Amino acid sequence: MSDVHIVGAGIHPFGRHPDTTGLDQGVHAVREALADAGVEWPDIQFAFGGSSAAGSADAALPQLGLTGIQFINVSNGCATGGSSLLSGYWAIKSGEFDLGVVLGFDKHPRGAFNADPEDSGLPRWYGEVGMMLTTQFFGMKIRRYMDLHGISPETLGRVAEKAFENGARAPHAWRREPVDFETIMNAPMVSDPLTKFMFCSPAEGGAALVLASDKKMRELGLSGPKIMGAAVRTRLNGSFEVFSPSLDVERAPSPTQIASKAAYEMACLGPEDIDVAQLQDTESGAEIMHMAENGFCADGEQEQWMAEGRTRLGGRLPINTDGGCLACGEPIGASGLRQVYENVQQLRGRAGDRQVEGAKIAYSQVYGAPGLSAVAVLGA
Repeated sequence: MSDVHIVGAGIHPFGRHPDTTGLDQGVHAVREALADAGVEWPDIQFAFGGSSAAGSADAALPQLGLTGIQFINVSNGCATGGSSLLSGYWAIKSGEFDLGVVLGFDKHPRGAFNADPEDSGLPRWYGEVGMMLTTQFFGMKIRRYMDLHGISPETLGRVAEKAFENGARAPHAWRREPVDFETIMNAPMVSDPLTKFMFCSPAEGGAALVLASDKKMRELGLSGPKIMGAAVRTRLNGSFEVFSPSLDVERAPSPTQIASKAAYEMACLGPEDIDVAQLQDTESGAEIMHMAENGFCADGEQEQWMAEGRTRLGGRLPINTDGGCLACGEPIGASGLRQVYENVQQLRGRAGDRQVEGAKIAYSQVYGAPGLSAVAVLGA
Protein backbone atom coordinates (compact mmCIF):
# COMPACT_ATOMS: atom_id res chain seq x y z
CA MET A 1 0.00 0.00 0.00
CA SER A 2 1.25 3.45 -0.90
CA ASP A 3 1.62 6.47 1.31
CA VAL A 4 -0.62 9.36 0.26
CA HIS A 5 0.51 12.98 0.09
CA ILE A 6 -1.18 16.33 -0.58
CA VAL A 7 0.95 17.92 -3.30
CA GLY A 8 -1.32 20.81 -4.24
CA ALA A 9 -3.91 22.96 -2.48
CA GLY A 10 -6.27 25.62 -3.79
CA ILE A 11 -9.09 27.73 -2.44
CA HIS A 12 -11.66 30.28 -3.56
CA PRO A 13 -12.20 32.89 -0.82
CA PHE A 14 -15.21 32.18 1.38
CA GLY A 15 -18.02 34.66 1.95
CA ARG A 16 -20.55 36.19 -0.45
CA HIS A 17 -19.81 36.42 -4.18
CA PRO A 18 -23.00 37.54 -5.95
CA ASP A 19 -21.43 37.49 -9.42
CA THR A 20 -19.78 34.06 -9.13
CA THR A 21 -21.56 30.71 -9.09
CA GLY A 22 -20.69 28.02 -6.58
CA LEU A 23 -19.51 25.86 -9.47
CA ASP A 24 -17.14 28.56 -10.69
CA GLN A 25 -15.72 28.86 -7.18
CA GLY A 26 -15.03 25.13 -7.16
CA VAL A 27 -13.37 25.24 -10.57
CA HIS A 28 -11.23 28.15 -9.39
CA ALA A 29 -10.07 26.10 -6.40
CA VAL A 30 -9.18 23.10 -8.59
CA ARG A 31 -7.19 25.22 -11.02
CA GLU A 32 -5.33 26.82 -8.13
CA ALA A 33 -4.55 23.38 -6.64
CA LEU A 34 -3.31 22.08 -10.01
CA ALA A 35 -1.08 25.13 -10.43
CA ASP A 36 0.24 24.68 -6.90
CA ALA A 37 1.22 21.09 -7.75
CA GLY A 38 2.48 21.97 -11.22
CA VAL A 39 0.30 19.34 -12.93
CA GLU A 40 -2.38 19.55 -15.61
CA TRP A 41 -5.99 18.34 -15.50
CA PRO A 42 -5.36 15.58 -18.11
CA ASP A 43 -2.76 14.14 -15.69
CA ILE A 44 -5.46 13.59 -13.04
CA GLN A 45 -6.76 10.01 -12.81
CA PHE A 46 -9.74 10.45 -10.47
CA ALA A 47 -11.77 12.99 -8.56
CA PHE A 48 -14.16 12.96 -5.62
CA GLY A 49 -16.19 16.01 -4.76
CA GLY A 50 -19.34 17.37 -3.21
CA SER A 51 -21.74 20.29 -3.11
CA SER A 52 -24.97 20.61 -1.16
CA ALA A 53 -26.66 23.63 -2.72
CA ALA A 54 -24.69 24.49 -5.87
CA GLY A 55 -25.35 21.46 -8.05
CA SER A 56 -23.42 18.25 -8.61
CA ALA A 57 -19.67 18.56 -8.16
CA ASP A 58 -19.00 16.73 -11.41
CA ALA A 59 -20.54 19.69 -13.25
CA ALA A 60 -16.98 21.04 -13.03
CA LEU A 61 -15.90 18.59 -15.74
CA PRO A 62 -16.91 20.61 -18.83
CA GLN A 63 -14.85 23.55 -17.55
CA LEU A 64 -11.86 21.49 -16.42
CA GLY A 65 -11.88 19.10 -19.39
CA LEU A 66 -13.82 16.04 -20.50
CA THR A 67 -11.05 13.48 -20.16
CA GLY A 68 -13.11 10.42 -19.23
CA ILE A 69 -11.87 10.67 -15.65
CA GLN A 70 -13.51 8.68 -12.85
CA PHE A 71 -15.47 11.30 -10.91
CA ILE A 72 -17.68 10.34 -7.97
CA ASN A 73 -20.01 12.81 -6.24
CA VAL A 74 -19.94 12.74 -2.44
CA SER A 75 -22.72 13.83 -0.08
CA ASN A 76 -22.26 13.54 3.68
CA GLY A 77 -23.65 16.67 5.31
CA CYS A 78 -21.11 19.15 6.63
CA ALA A 79 -18.57 16.30 6.63
CA THR A 80 -18.74 16.08 2.81
CA GLY A 81 -15.24 17.55 2.40
CA GLY A 82 -13.70 15.19 4.92
CA SER A 83 -15.49 12.28 3.26
CA SER A 84 -14.17 13.31 -0.16
CA LEU A 85 -10.66 13.41 1.25
CA LEU A 86 -11.02 9.93 2.75
CA SER A 87 -12.32 8.62 -0.58
CA GLY A 88 -9.30 10.01 -2.41
CA TYR A 89 -6.99 8.67 0.25
CA TRP A 90 -8.43 5.17 -0.17
CA ALA A 91 -8.19 5.36 -3.98
CA ILE A 92 -4.44 5.90 -3.80
CA LYS A 93 -3.75 3.82 -0.70
CA SER A 94 -5.29 0.79 -2.43
CA GLY A 95 -2.84 1.12 -5.31
CA GLU A 96 -5.63 1.69 -7.85
CA PHE A 97 -4.57 5.27 -8.70
CA ASP A 98 -1.54 7.54 -8.30
CA LEU A 99 -2.81 11.08 -8.79
CA GLY A 100 -6.20 12.60 -8.07
CA VAL A 101 -8.22 15.61 -6.98
CA VAL A 102 -10.74 16.11 -4.17
CA LEU A 103 -12.90 19.21 -4.29
CA GLY A 104 -15.86 20.83 -2.62
CA PHE A 105 -17.85 23.99 -3.20
CA ASP A 106 -21.16 25.55 -2.27
CA LYS A 107 -23.28 28.66 -2.52
CA HIS A 108 -25.96 28.87 0.15
CA PRO A 109 -28.74 31.47 0.31
CA ARG A 110 -28.86 33.86 3.22
CA GLY A 111 -30.45 32.63 6.43
CA ALA A 112 -30.17 29.50 8.52
CA PHE A 113 -30.02 26.03 7.01
CA ASN A 114 -33.52 24.61 6.52
CA ALA A 115 -33.13 20.86 6.90
CA ASP A 116 -35.90 18.43 5.95
CA PRO A 117 -36.59 15.97 8.80
CA GLU A 118 -37.60 13.20 6.40
CA ASP A 119 -34.10 13.33 4.83
CA SER A 120 -32.79 12.15 8.22
CA GLY A 121 -35.46 9.50 8.75
CA LEU A 122 -37.51 11.65 11.14
CA PRO A 123 -41.27 12.39 10.97
CA ARG A 124 -42.39 15.69 9.47
CA TRP A 125 -43.88 16.88 12.78
CA TYR A 126 -40.34 16.90 14.20
CA GLY A 127 -39.53 19.84 11.96
CA GLU A 128 -42.93 21.49 12.30
CA VAL A 129 -42.45 21.92 16.07
CA GLY A 130 -39.01 23.49 15.55
CA MET A 131 -36.73 20.59 16.50
CA MET A 132 -34.81 20.78 13.22
CA LEU A 133 -33.69 24.32 14.01
CA THR A 134 -29.97 23.78 14.49
CA THR A 135 -29.38 27.06 16.33
CA GLN A 136 -31.81 25.84 19.00
CA PHE A 137 -30.20 22.38 19.23
CA PHE A 138 -26.69 23.78 19.56
CA GLY A 139 -27.82 26.23 22.21
CA MET A 140 -29.47 23.51 24.28
CA LYS A 141 -26.52 21.15 23.88
CA ILE A 142 -23.85 23.63 24.99
CA ARG A 143 -26.05 24.93 27.83
CA ARG A 144 -26.27 21.40 29.23
CA TYR A 145 -22.52 20.90 28.75
CA MET A 146 -21.74 24.18 30.50
CA ASP A 147 -23.87 23.24 33.51
CA LEU A 148 -22.28 19.78 33.74
CA HIS A 149 -18.67 20.89 33.39
CA GLY A 150 -18.43 24.44 34.70
CA ILE A 151 -17.99 26.32 31.43
CA SER A 152 -18.80 30.04 31.58
CA PRO A 153 -20.37 32.24 28.88
CA GLU A 154 -17.10 34.18 28.84
CA THR A 155 -15.33 31.10 27.52
CA LEU A 156 -17.76 30.98 24.58
CA GLY A 157 -16.96 34.63 23.93
CA ARG A 158 -13.22 33.96 23.93
CA VAL A 159 -13.67 31.29 21.26
CA ALA A 160 -15.41 33.79 18.99
CA GLU A 161 -12.93 36.58 19.77
CA LYS A 162 -10.05 34.28 18.78
CA ALA A 163 -11.83 33.23 15.59
CA PHE A 164 -12.24 36.79 14.33
CA GLU A 165 -8.66 37.69 15.27
CA ASN A 166 -7.39 34.74 13.23
CA GLY A 167 -9.79 35.40 10.35
CA ALA A 168 -8.36 38.89 10.00
CA ARG A 169 -5.03 37.20 9.14
CA ALA A 170 -6.43 34.75 6.56
CA PRO A 171 -6.91 35.98 2.97
CA HIS A 172 -9.54 33.31 2.30
CA ALA A 173 -11.70 34.16 5.35
CA TRP A 174 -15.06 35.92 5.03
CA ARG A 175 -15.02 37.91 8.29
CA ARG A 176 -11.68 39.70 8.17
CA GLU A 177 -12.08 42.20 10.99
CA PRO A 178 -11.53 41.50 14.70
CA VAL A 179 -14.59 41.72 16.94
CA ASP A 180 -13.91 42.77 20.52
CA PHE A 181 -14.94 40.62 23.47
CA GLU A 182 -17.52 43.08 24.85
CA THR A 183 -19.27 43.36 21.49
CA ILE A 184 -19.48 39.57 21.25
CA MET A 185 -20.86 39.17 24.77
CA ASN A 186 -23.39 42.01 24.47
CA ALA A 187 -24.66 41.09 20.99
CA PRO A 188 -28.27 39.94 20.54
CA MET A 189 -28.98 36.47 21.89
CA VAL A 190 -29.88 33.92 19.21
CA SER A 191 -30.29 30.73 21.24
CA ASP A 192 -29.24 30.93 24.87
CA PRO A 193 -26.31 31.05 25.66
CA LEU A 194 -25.10 31.82 22.12
CA THR A 195 -25.09 35.39 20.79
CA LYS A 196 -25.05 36.22 17.09
CA PHE A 197 -21.24 36.46 16.93
CA MET A 198 -20.94 32.95 18.35
CA PHE A 199 -22.59 31.35 15.29
CA CYS A 200 -21.18 30.77 11.83
CA SER A 201 -23.22 31.61 8.74
CA PRO A 202 -24.03 29.55 5.64
CA ALA A 203 -21.62 30.85 3.04
CA GLU A 204 -19.97 30.39 -0.35
CA GLY A 205 -16.55 29.11 -1.32
CA GLY A 206 -14.53 26.31 -2.85
CA ALA A 207 -11.52 24.23 -1.85
CA ALA A 208 -9.52 21.54 -3.64
CA LEU A 209 -6.52 19.31 -3.02
CA VAL A 210 -4.27 17.29 -5.34
CA LEU A 211 -3.38 13.89 -3.86
CA ALA A 212 -0.48 11.72 -5.01
CA SER A 213 1.11 8.42 -4.11
CA ASP A 214 4.59 8.58 -2.65
CA LYS A 215 5.97 7.07 -5.86
CA LYS A 216 4.15 9.55 -8.12
CA MET A 217 5.15 12.48 -5.93
CA ARG A 218 8.84 11.56 -6.24
CA GLU A 219 8.49 10.86 -9.96
CA LEU A 220 7.11 14.38 -10.49
CA GLY A 221 9.69 15.96 -8.21
CA LEU A 222 6.99 17.23 -5.84
CA SER A 223 6.59 17.33 -2.08
CA GLY A 224 3.72 17.72 0.34
CA PRO A 225 2.30 16.68 3.71
CA LYS A 226 1.59 12.99 4.22
CA ILE A 227 -1.91 11.88 5.21
CA MET A 228 -0.97 9.90 8.30
CA GLY A 229 -4.48 8.99 9.34
CA ALA A 230 -8.01 9.59 8.06
CA ALA A 231 -11.35 8.28 9.31
CA VAL A 232 -15.08 8.88 9.07
CA ARG A 233 -17.43 7.49 11.71
CA THR A 234 -21.18 7.72 12.30
CA ARG A 235 -23.25 7.85 15.49
CA LEU A 236 -23.90 4.97 17.88
CA ASN A 237 -27.02 4.09 19.86
CA GLY A 238 -26.89 6.54 22.74
CA SER A 239 -24.95 9.28 20.93
CA PHE A 240 -26.63 12.69 21.31
CA GLU A 241 -26.34 14.34 17.91
CA VAL A 242 -27.99 17.05 15.86
CA PHE A 243 -31.55 15.94 15.03
CA SER A 244 -31.52 13.39 17.89
CA PRO A 245 -35.13 13.06 19.03
CA SER A 246 -34.09 12.27 22.62
CA LEU A 247 -31.17 12.05 25.04
CA ASP A 248 -30.34 8.56 26.31
CA VAL A 249 -29.65 8.08 30.03
CA GLU A 250 -26.65 5.92 29.15
CA ARG A 251 -24.56 7.95 26.73
CA ALA A 252 -22.43 6.40 24.00
CA PRO A 253 -19.21 7.87 22.56
CA SER A 254 -19.81 10.50 19.89
CA PRO A 255 -18.87 10.04 16.22
CA THR A 256 -16.04 12.49 16.78
CA GLN A 257 -14.63 10.43 19.65
CA ILE A 258 -14.56 7.22 17.62
CA ALA A 259 -13.30 8.87 14.42
CA SER A 260 -10.59 10.62 16.40
CA LYS A 261 -9.50 7.38 18.05
CA ALA A 262 -9.32 5.62 14.67
CA ALA A 263 -7.26 8.40 13.07
CA TYR A 264 -4.80 8.58 15.99
CA GLU A 265 -4.31 4.81 15.80
CA MET A 266 -3.66 4.94 12.04
CA ALA A 267 -1.13 7.73 12.52
CA CYS A 268 0.50 6.05 15.56
CA LEU A 269 0.11 9.37 17.36
CA GLY A 270 -1.86 10.87 20.21
CA PRO A 271 -3.44 14.27 20.94
CA GLU A 272 -0.24 15.37 22.67
CA ASP A 273 1.63 15.13 19.34
CA ILE A 274 -0.56 17.65 17.47
CA ASP A 275 0.95 21.08 16.74
CA VAL A 276 -2.04 22.80 15.12
CA ALA A 277 -5.71 21.82 14.85
CA GLN A 278 -8.80 22.83 12.88
CA LEU A 279 -12.01 21.80 14.68
CA GLN A 280 -15.65 22.11 13.65
CA ASP A 281 -16.95 25.34 15.16
CA THR A 282 -20.46 25.68 13.79
CA GLU A 283 -20.79 27.83 16.90
CA SER A 284 -18.52 28.58 19.85
CA GLY A 285 -19.90 25.69 21.88
CA ALA A 286 -18.97 23.16 19.21
CA GLU A 287 -15.30 24.10 19.41
CA ILE A 288 -15.41 23.80 23.20
CA MET A 289 -16.99 20.34 23.12
CA HIS A 290 -14.83 19.12 20.24
CA MET A 291 -11.66 20.06 22.13
CA ALA A 292 -12.53 17.31 24.61
CA GLU A 293 -14.03 14.87 22.11
CA ASN A 294 -10.81 14.94 20.06
CA GLY A 295 -8.76 14.24 23.16
CA PHE A 296 -7.02 17.57 23.61
CA CYS A 297 -8.34 18.17 27.12
CA ALA A 298 -10.76 16.74 29.67
CA ASP A 299 -14.35 17.96 29.91
CA GLY A 300 -14.31 21.23 31.82
CA GLU A 301 -10.63 22.01 31.25
CA GLN A 302 -11.58 24.27 28.34
CA GLU A 303 -12.36 27.03 30.84
CA GLN A 304 -8.71 27.24 31.92
CA TRP A 305 -7.39 26.61 28.40
CA MET A 306 -9.27 29.60 26.99
CA ALA A 307 -8.53 31.87 29.95
CA GLU A 308 -4.81 31.18 29.51
CA GLY A 309 -4.91 31.57 25.72
CA ARG A 310 -3.63 28.08 25.02
CA THR A 311 -5.59 27.80 21.74
CA ARG A 312 -4.53 31.18 20.37
CA LEU A 313 -1.68 31.70 17.92
CA GLY A 314 1.48 31.29 19.97
CA GLY A 315 -0.34 29.12 22.51
CA ARG A 316 0.15 25.47 23.40
CA LEU A 317 -2.24 24.22 20.69
CA PRO A 318 -3.48 26.84 18.19
CA ILE A 319 -7.00 25.91 17.07
CA ASN A 320 -8.79 27.21 13.96
CA THR A 321 -5.88 29.32 12.81
CA ASP A 322 -7.80 30.76 9.85
CA GLY A 323 -10.81 31.68 11.98
CA GLY A 324 -12.69 28.42 11.44
CA CYS A 325 -16.35 28.42 10.45
CA LEU A 326 -17.02 31.44 12.66
CA ALA A 327 -14.81 33.69 10.50
CA CYS A 328 -14.98 31.80 7.20
CA GLY A 329 -18.63 30.78 7.18
CA GLU A 330 -19.74 27.31 6.17
CA PRO A 331 -20.29 26.31 2.56
CA ILE A 332 -21.13 22.66 3.24
CA GLY A 333 -19.25 21.04 0.36
CA ALA A 334 -16.06 23.03 0.91
CA SER A 335 -15.87 23.45 4.68
CA GLY A 336 -13.97 20.26 5.59
CA LEU A 337 -11.48 20.74 2.76
CA ARG A 338 -10.93 24.34 3.85
CA GLN A 339 -9.66 22.95 7.16
CA VAL A 340 -7.20 20.66 5.38
CA TYR A 341 -6.14 23.48 3.03
CA GLU A 342 -5.28 25.56 6.10
CA ASN A 343 -3.28 22.69 7.61
CA VAL A 344 -1.35 22.27 4.36
CA GLN A 345 -0.42 25.96 4.47
CA GLN A 346 0.69 25.58 8.08
CA LEU A 347 2.84 22.51 7.42
CA ARG A 348 4.43 24.06 4.36
CA GLY A 349 5.22 27.31 6.19
CA ARG A 350 2.94 29.37 3.93
CA ALA A 351 0.45 30.71 6.48
CA GLY A 352 1.90 34.22 6.73
CA ASP A 353 1.30 36.04 10.00
CA ARG A 354 -0.92 33.23 11.30
CA GLN A 355 1.90 30.69 10.92
CA VAL A 356 2.34 28.25 13.81
CA GLU A 357 6.08 28.15 14.30
CA GLY A 358 7.61 24.71 13.79
CA ALA A 359 4.31 22.95 13.01
CA LYS A 360 4.98 19.35 11.92
CA ILE A 361 1.72 17.51 12.74
CA ALA A 362 -1.69 18.99 11.88
CA TYR A 363 -5.18 17.76 12.74
CA SER A 364 -8.63 18.47 11.29
CA GLN A 365 -12.11 17.40 12.36
CA VAL A 366 -15.40 18.24 10.68
CA TYR A 367 -18.83 17.28 12.00
CA GLY A 368 -21.97 16.74 9.93
CA ALA A 369 -25.66 16.01 10.37
CA PRO A 370 -27.31 13.80 11.37
CA GLY A 371 -24.29 12.65 13.39
CA LEU A 372 -20.97 11.86 11.72
CA SER A 373 -17.43 13.10 11.93
CA ALA A 374 -14.40 13.09 9.62
CA VAL A 375 -10.87 13.38 10.99
CA ALA A 376 -7.54 13.71 9.18
CA VAL A 377 -3.98 13.83 10.56
CA LEU A 378 -1.25 15.31 8.36
CA GLY A 379 2.50 15.15 8.83
CA ALA A 380 5.02 17.53 7.27
